[in-house]
Amino acid sequence: MTTLTLHSHQLLMLGEQSMESLKVVDYINKHPVRFKPNMPVAEAVELLLASKQSGGPVIDDKGKLIGFLSEQDCLMQMLESTYYRQQVASVYEIMSHEVHPVNPNDSILELTQRFIKERYKLYPVINDNGELLGTINRSNILYAIDIHLKDGFKQ
Repeated sequence: MTTLTLHSHQLLMLGEQSMESLKVVDYINKHPVRFKPNMPVAEAVELLLASKQSGGPVIDDKGKLIGFLSEQDCLMQMLESTYYRQQVASVYEIMSHEVHPVNPNDSILELTQRFIKERYKLYPVINDNGELLGTINRSNILYAIDIHLKDGFKQ
């Protein structure tokens, strides 16, 4: 019988072998909002608002992941812009340069642990060449676990 124990600092235990078989690649958003490093922040904010996503990868002209832009990054820049009455910053200037991507073959179980521990809202998913495949967020993870639980209860 499958048991579900979820505490903020504990691992989700659902019959570990079957959870290990759930892979990131099967639950990614293949069409995330994407940013270019030279894009003005104002344009990036418009893209974020239109996409209803909380952030997105910054990619170079070859499709390689070089950074990550979050709502938090934009909020800080917009607040600063209100003080100085100028909005000339580029995405490159405010993005996070330290990115924590995941591999498409990582297990959902491992990624769930990372989400709980690191408290990021989403991660970019890249292949072995550093090319962006998409993003995965907390809702994608919840969906994967929900499907797994429903399938487990049907058996």
